[in-house]
Order: sequence, then C-alpha cells, then structure tokens
Amino acid sequence: MEHIVIIGNGISGVSLARHIRKNSDKKITIISAETAYFFSRTALMYVYMGHMKFEHTQPYEPHFWKKNRIDLVFKKVEKVNTKNKTLLLNDNSNLSYDKLVIATGSKSNKFGWPGQDLKGVLGLYHKQDLEELEKLSNENSKAVIVGGGLIGIELAEMLATRNIPVTFLVREENFWGGVLPEGEAKLIGKHILEHHIDLRLETNLKEILSDEKGNAKAVVTESGEVIECNIVGLTVGVSPNIDFLKDSGIETKRGVLVNRFLETNIPDVYAIGDCAEQHEAIGNRRNIEAVWYTGRMMGEVLAQTLTGNKMQYNPGHWFNSAKFLDIEYQTYGWVWAKPREYENQFYWEHISGKKAIRISYHKDTNEFLGINTFGIRMRHEFFDNILTEKQSVDYVIKNLKAANFDPEFFKTHEKEITIAFKKHISISKTK
Repeated sequence: MEHIVIIGNGISGVSLARHIRKNSDKKITIISAETAYFFSRTALMYVYMGHMKFEHTQPYEPHFWKKNRIDLVFKKVEKVNTKNKTLLLNDNSNLSYDKLVIATGSKSNKFGWPGQDLKGVLGLYHKQDLEELEKLSNENSKAVIVGGGLIGIELAEMLATRNIPVTFLVREENFWGGVLPEGEAKLIGKHILEHHIDLRLETNLKEILSDEKGNAKAVVTESGEVIECNIVGLTVGVSPNIDFLKDSGIETKRGVLVNRFLETNIPDVYAIGDCAEQHEAIGNRRNIEAVWYTGRMMGEVLAQTLTGNKMQYNPGHWFNSAKFLDIEYQTYGWVWAKPREYENQFYWEHISGKKAIRISYHKDTNEFLGINTFGIRMRHEFFDNILTEKQSVDYVIKNLKAANFDPEFFKTHEKEITIAFKKHISISKTK
C-alpha cells in the first residue's frame, strides 16, 4: 500500500490528510514536533485571554485520527534522504515514504539583534510561545513588542487584557505602513494609542539587555533609549521553517520551491502552506503566502493530485481579514499602500474614526480592483463575484447595501458615502 508521509500538522497538512482519506485507503502518517494533535493556531490568543482552554482549539477529538486511520508521530524530522526515500527522526529512528509532503509552516523572524535568544524573548506562533508567555506574565511584567504587523497587534491586545504595560516599536512611519494606505494606517495607529498601548513609530530595536540570570531585562532603541521589560515580543514577520532540508537535494529559496501542482524538483516530494514558494507568483500574490485559507486550499488541491485527479493550485481572488483590537478589517482584490500608476483610490472615513472604506479602481476603465473595510463587515461572495465579472466601481458603490452584513450601517451612511464618491469622481476628472 502506498505510504504518504506529511511533515507538519498545521492546517495545510491536516487538510491534506483528511481529503486523501476521503478519496482513498492509502497509508497516511503525519509527523509533528510541536504538538501531538492539530490545533487552531489563530485561537492561541484566546487561550491566553481566558476565552477558551487549549483543548478547545483542537477541532478533532483524539479518536478522530484512529477512526480515520491517520497515524500521528510526535517527533522531529532531522534529515530527509530523497535517494532512498527515508526520514531521520530525532530519536535516531528512520521512517520510509512513497510520497512526501512538506507542510512545516513558518518560524518567527530574528534579525541578529544582540540578546535575541535570551529568556523572555519570544514570537507568537508556536504553542511553546504561549506557554513561555504564560510563565512570564505577572503583576510586575512589562512588555516591548517589536514589529508592527498582525501578530504584533494580537500580542499587544493579549497583554493589555492582563494589564501588562506594552511599548510597541514600529520602524515604519505608520502602523503596518507597507500594507495599509496612509488613511487606514493612521486610523489604526490612533486606535492603538486610545487603548493605552505606547505606540512608537519610526523606532528601531538596537539590542536586548540581559540580567545576571540570562533573562531579558530591557531593550535599547537605535536612538539610545532604554526601555525596561521582562517580555520582548519579536513579531517582525515569519519565514519558512525549512532548515532541516539542507543537503536533501530539494530545491529551496526562501521556501521550498514548487510549481502550480505543488511539486518540488524531486519526484514524489511536494510542499504546501507557509513553507511553499511558487517559482512564479500567481497574479499579484506573493510567492510565499503565510495565510490560513491558502494553506487549507493547497492541502485540499494536493489531495486530489495524490489520489489520481491531478489538479493545479489556483487560489482565486485575494482576500484577507484581521482584527485590530476591536476594529474588524477585511480586504478583497488589490488595494495598494501606494497607488499604482493605473489605479485611483476613493477613501471614506466615518467621523468617529472607527469605520472606513477604501476602494481601488482602474483610472481608465473604471473597473473595480479592490476594497479595504474597517469596522464594517462585508460579504465575501459579493466581492468574489464582482471581481470575476470585472464590474465597474460605480456598480459597486450602487450595490454596497447588498455587500454589507449590517443593513443598518448603510441606512445611516450610504447617502454620505455616495455623495463623497461623487465628489471624489468630479475632483479626479479635473486633475
């Protein structure tokens, strides 16, 4: 019987295993060194905040794996030998495979700062990070978070719920300024400050200082300021977790290089999820996408290929969602932080500073290209269809009511948004 071995038990690896089992009787083994069972990584913050227990983050009961004949191995892969199709595990045992899938996800970035490996310095990615954070959290704790992305704001919110003072160092001139246009970045920056989080823009970390026991005791910024803390959150992005593939012959760049069928350069070896890197980017997407839903899709698509129905990975229109404290964010299509030469952008912000919409459209054809929403929940299906149909921006403005989950919002604001859009169009025409 063909043996498929999956390294990694995140959303990609587990989606793959489930869908292989739906379609076949092949032998399936999942290897993971982080936890024995799959858990929802996005729920880690809610465990710390007391909204759920860790076992609630596990979507499947332990008996699910046995019932579906999916073998779980709680070990670490040290080396991949593609010539004889074996894996060396951290207890010196070997496991052989017929087909191998690398789904090892990401690891938190570190950029060589002095003190970055001290106790008390952590990311927020692995279950072990959560356990370490729990040990460090007490009534005398102080935290510094380095890096202004989505994981950074999650960590800031978590610490704030325990009344732990947080200083947030962001090197850009606005929070998440590489992704958000200036209007939204300023809106979120203001919102962070209102939650008593000490946001420091255009501030870089220089080093982390140690006490006599090897614990972090303070950070030093590039301007020389010393900020005392016992928790340092390094949330400066993630990169593919692929160090164990050295000398395997599997071609890598930042991630494991794959084609549209998620195949590597070695026959019978595949890669999916955060650790997979497309040779050529799909549309405007990045070559590596550390996004939950694309990881799930890759697992489902590869399962088709491995059970006899060869299928290309095609993730469709870009979308994403997140939360900045209590402001929900959604994006559909493409809205660039700095507009491209072919792009016009319309921005509306509510007087409260808690709700906003930015719509991107083609300046020559008026085709709708994308939308950012803040504090407003939109319907995914609406924008998926609009982008497929290549509808005009005027069509989207006229039909925003249909796109919105909360009709009350548009009863109140639809007129205001429509008037603002008409004004924007007349100004654009005179330019």
